[in-house]
Amino acid sequence: MIRVFNTLTRTKEEFQPTTPGKVGMYLCGPTVYKPSHIGHMVGPVIFDAIKRYLTYSGFETTWVVNITDVDDKLIAESQKRGIPMSAVADEMTADYKANLAAMGVDTIDVFPKATDYIGEIIDFTADLIAKGFAYESGGDVYFEVEKFAEYGKLTNRTLAQMTGDGGGTASLKRSPFDFALWKSAKPDEPSWDSPWGKGRPGWHIECSAMSCSILGETFDVHGGGLDLQFPHHENEIAQSEARNGKPMAKYWMHNGLMQASNEVGKVGGRKTREADGAENGETGAKEGDLASQEAGKISKSKGASAFRDLLAKFQPENIRFFLLSSHYRRPIDYSEDRLREVGKGLESFYRYFKRFEAVSGESFYSLDAPKTRAEGDAFEKSEALSGEFGDQIRALRAKFLDAMDDDFNTGGGVGVFFDYLRTLNKFVESEKLETTAPNDAATQPARATLKAATQVFKELAATLGLFRAPVEEESAQDDSLVEPLMTLLIDLRRAAKKNKDFATADEIRNRLKELGVSLEDRPGGVCVWTRERS
Repeated sequence: MIRVFNTLTRTKEEFQPTTPGKVGMYLCGPTVYKPSHIGHMVGPVIFDAIKRYLTYSGFETTWVVNITDVDDKLIAESQKRGIPMSAVADEMTADYKANLAAMGVDTIDVFPKATDYIGEIIDFTADLIAKGFAYESGGDVYFEVEKFAEYGKLTNRTLAQMTGDGGGTASLKRSPFDFALWKSAKPDEPSWDSPWGKGRPGWHIECSAMSCSILGETFDVHGGGLDLQFPHHENEIAQSEARNGKPMAKYWMHNGLMQASNEVGKVGGRKTREADGAENGETGAKEGDLASQEAGKISKSKGASAFRDLLAKFQPENIRFFLLSSHYRRPIDYSEDRLREVGKGLESFYRYFKRFEAVSGESFYSLDAPKTRAEGDAFEKSEALSGEFGDQIRALRAKFLDAMDDDFNTGGGVGVFFDYLRTLNKFVESEKLETTAPNDAATQPARATLKAATQVFKELAATLGLFRAPVEEESAQDDSLVEPLMTLLIDLRRAAKKNKDFATADEIRNRLKELGVSLEDRPGGVCVWTRERS
């Protein structure tokens, strides 16, 4: 049974879609006026894993991520660059999608653009006016917050606890809490015809119109960053439920924000958070606490660098593994040092894949693995997984599924992966699979068991979108020369150890380490080398 923490009720609830077996999921996407940065990848990677797990668990899932392609920031950027707003939006949308593809986020079903839904937005706004929840004023249309009795239910705040913002349109509003559904056109700005004159939509109404058009008046999961709870999601709820008279979404899920690590302390040259608790390894940001997370949030306005620059330094799988290594509701403490640290852990899996291929003659990446939970339940009962080792594999699989069933705890699942890896490596060593020939008849049952256990691991990793394809080797050198040179160095080190010349043996290991090459000593005198990736 999958359980989900619902921000709306502040409780963990059993996941029961509005239509049995089917899930509609909406994630607020970017305003495409600048290149994407790593903060833009957090939600998509998390919800990509969530969709994969829902699909694996038997749910037919439709996932929508919107593109905000009309906005004050977009207009300002287009004027600054002297090109149409649509050209800026198209360029930055292409950048965003390219980055998603690099990160393996390929399960999004629909990418609606706000400008493609102007008609639906106008109809939505007109309905709210007709029902008495909105009013026209000076060519603008505003939602009258005080008319919606449940306003504030997502953030658990009353109007008395909020601060209204009249801004430059205060004189047009009945209350400073009211927000724009439609904005009248200004000179030299993109605009569309409407019953209230030329203008363009407000930000909040775009998501309500698009989600309703694609997923229906009530859908299952609405996701987004913690910073979107107010005012964006609160306003979405108000206008959608005022118009439709029913809940907008059954479950509201909010991921933690990307924080500038205390190791860095700055984003774009500006200090974003005091290093409170840094000596204890704390970020100062707390799970579910918007104020503490906003202080250190990485954003375009704080000078966050383009994500494509990060991809030039780190493998996409390294970044994805990093993003999934903690629970989605927790803030993510980011720095390149943290990425490198996580990357070292990731290397241990790549080493196992090479080890598996050496003892089995098969590539990990070409293995068939169960695609659904039901298939996995049947597969784990196979003859190859009988006995004590099979019991260990079943227990690890159950532990992973328990973590994911408990509010999609990818961090807990990644922790299980490391336990699983240790179990696999221990089995290889205890069965002496590296020190006997691959065709040795006596070890064939053990090799079959190892293969089955590795297939189960691949089954679980697929639910997080991990280890789908080999990573690119980062080397411009001639491997035909490197391999024999490494064999020579390993032989020299082995001879030094045999002669108790440990200083020379350690010097070889340490000098190779400086060059980005790791040596791993295994039972039976086996030594393997790997290049360390960024």
